[in-house]
Order: sequence, then structure tokens, then C-alpha cells
Amino acid sequence: MPYRKPEFVNGEIYHLVIRRQGDQLLFKNIDDYYRGIFSIYEFNNVKPVVIRERRRLRAEIKKAIKANRVRDSETDTRDKLVEVLVFCFMPNHIHLLVKQLREGGIVKLMNKIGSGYSGYFKRKYNLKRREHFFAERFTAVHIKTEVQLKIVFVYIHVNPISLIEPNWKENGIKDPERAIKFLEEEYRWSSLFDYLGKKNFPSVTDRDFILEIMGGKDGCRELVEDWVRYKGKIKKYAGLALEQ
Repeated sequence: MPYRKPEFVNGEIYHLVIRRQGDQLLFKNIDDYYRGIFSIYEFNNVKPVVIRERRRLRAEIKKAIKANRVRDSETDTRDKLVEVLVFCFMPNHIHLLVKQLREGGIVKLMNKIGSGYSGYFKRKYNLKRREHFFAERFTAVHIKTEVQLKIVFVYIHVNPISLIEPNWKENGIKDPERAIKFLEEEYRWSSLFDYLGKKNFPSVTDRDFILEIMGGKDGCRELVEDWVRYKGKIKKYAGLALEQ
């Protein structure tokens, strides 16, 4: 999965978007979403996930489904490539907000996700091994200011509204309170629950930095809710998050 220049800088923050080729489904059921969660967790490691660990990984996924969590942070022994600050899974794409920790860390992580998750998906759904899975490039946007960081934090987390109001980005949000309830209480495939203090996938993300900027979980909640209620359309703000 190639990447766009300029090269990524250690200590800097980037908004990444990975899409399935042709906008096909990336996640078809709950098991796929859990596999995606474990992919961004397990592959965020300088050390490779070796073949003999695959059975263990599959067992942990099944265990996580029953226990409603990933492994506890106390047992985290990874040497991380990046800090995953924010994530959101959509049916055909993934949003990540990351801070690079290691030289080439973002590219290595994306390559691992690209090969690891696509391999899982192809095996599960009997796709041709040589068939292109992810789009040719992932999108990467350098986050340079605190204002931009706040906007992209909200932008990533409100994406799931399109699952209940498909044209909200063009037409605005018809039912803001329903959208807020969906984001804060129903849609668990993002980091928003954990930012609001609801334990979901707490060991996937590093949240202290953003929580400090946002003013804690109440600040995160207020920012998201204000956006949904009073901004509605994100068109005039989206450039801060998406433009190169």
C-alpha cells in the first residue's frame, strides 16, 4: 500500500484514511470489525507478528468478542510504531489519527495492516490472492495546529452518522439528538466511547494528549455534541482535516 509524500516526521500527527478498492465492503460482520481492531493493535509493533502467533491471535479475537474488550494496558508489551490517538471504522474505510514514534512507523503500520487484514479477508471470503484489496494509496494529512486537531477529532468521530442519515454531509443533520445518541451509545467501532469514559477498546488508543487539549471527557462530549447540533454541515470545515 503506497503512501503519499512528504515523508512522515517523528512526533508529528497525521490523519490517515484507508479504503477498500472500489469502495467495496471492508467489514461484513462483527468478526471482521474485531479483526480490524486487533489489526491496528497487534500490528502497531516494531516486532513482527510471527506465523506461530496466528492461532493465539484468532483465539484472542474470539475471547475479546465474549469479554467485550481487547487486552488490558497493563499487559501491553508492544514497542509501538505510532500512537493511535483516534480511530473510526466505517463499512468500506478506516480513519486513523496517529502520532509517528519510529522512523517509517506510519508506512510500516499501514503495510502490516494492508497485508495482514487483506490476507485474513481473502481467506475468509475465498477471494483471489492476487486481487487488489485496498485502494492504491492511503490518504495522509499532516495535522499542524490545535484547531485542526480538534476539528479532525470531531470529523473522524461523526463519520458514522452517515449510517443513519446517508446524505447528512450534503444536506445537514435532520435529527441531531438521534445522531448524538447513535454516536455516544450505539456505534462502538470508534474511539469515541473510550474518550467519553466508556470502556470499549481502551488499550488501542493513547488518549491523554487529546484529553488534555479537549478538557477531558466532558470537553470531548461537548465538542462532538455542539458540532452535531449547531454545525450540522461539515463542508466548510472539512478542508482542515482532509486537504494536503
